[in-house]
Amino acid sequence: MSGKVKVGIFGASGYTGAELLRLLVPHPHVELKLLTADRKAGLNMADVFPQFTGLDLPVLTKIDEADLSTVDALFTALPHGTTQTVISDAFKSNPKLKIVDLSADFRLGDPAAYATWYGHEHHALDLQKEAVFGLTEHYREAIKTARLVANPGCHSTTSILPVVPLLKAGVIDPDNIVIDSKTGMSGAGRAANEAMLFSEVSEGIHAYGVGKHRHTSELDQEYGKAAGRDVFAMFTPVLAPMNRGIYATVYVRTANGAKAEDLHAALAKAYANEPFVQVLKFGQVPHSRHVRGSNTCQIGVVADRLPGRAIVISTTDNLMKGASGQAVQNFNLVFGLPETSGLAGPALFP
Repeated sequence: MSGKVKVGIFGASGYTGAELLRLLVPHPHVELKLLTADRKAGLNMADVFPQFTGLDLPVLTKIDEADLSTVDALFTALPHGTTQTVISDAFKSNPKLKIVDLSADFRLGDPAAYATWYGHEHHALDLQKEAVFGLTEHYREAIKTARLVANPGCHSTTSILPVVPLLKAGVIDPDNIVIDSKTGMSGAGRAANEAMLFSEVSEGIHAYGVGKHRHTSELDQEYGKAAGRDVFAMFTPVLAPMNRGIYATVYVRTANGAKAEDLHAALAKAYANEPFVQVLKFGQVPHSRHVRGSNTCQIGVVADRLPGRAIVISTTDNLMKGASGQAVQNFNLVFGLPETSGLAGPALFP
């Protein structure tokens, strides 16, 4: 595409909104035109996040005051359950918009599944039907022509990337998938929350949403598509005392005579040409610190001590490949830009 894409962000004052801004400010093909944050309306972005001091950015405004005729693309980084009507109204205001949604509102293609997991009927069924699940590596061609991209969740991205190629290759048993997924605190958002105080979460870890975490619905959907049948993995998220990161340990049983080395080969083949998925050498274990601040997913495969079992470990930065980084990756595809634009930086270490 010629010229710069005019971009707006709804929900710029949250962690994912700020991360989007960090990526889009230096993006060579982006002109930032609109930022919203209802509780912070009227403030400059530097008043909310001082790291943006000195940058010439739009003043934060309320969503109902936003002029969508000024933008070509919109990122919506809003709470789950609120985005359906916001996006419906946005398309009515500007039908030519392209939207990348970072909430969970359009990730599930089945309205009944959405109602089950989120406790209410979907309020934009027509848009739900046309939304494309934004796991870039697996839906690249559909994303290129999408009007609405539904960015996957952070746990979902980190657990789908290593498992789907194995299901497609038939090298693991679909009925024996167990996932332990640790996440950093930024995944809980920026709103004041007593349970997220430093003294409440430091020096320990704890599981949450056990047996019922909503990202499980995305695993059900994508694993089922890959296997061609229902797949119901066991999934447990765990809060770890770190700011960023997802670290998913996936326990599987091999199938059809496959060995752990065959699982590694299937993943290496699936992601051989992917700029943001790195399959490590067989037996090498990824570290969450090695992807921090990057849009990279690292995957390792290790043989278990008993034959017929393997451990697959996947890690991402939850604010990057798990949210804002993947959203920018999808944005690049939608507008025909180089997929790595604005995302080529390596991880922050130490």
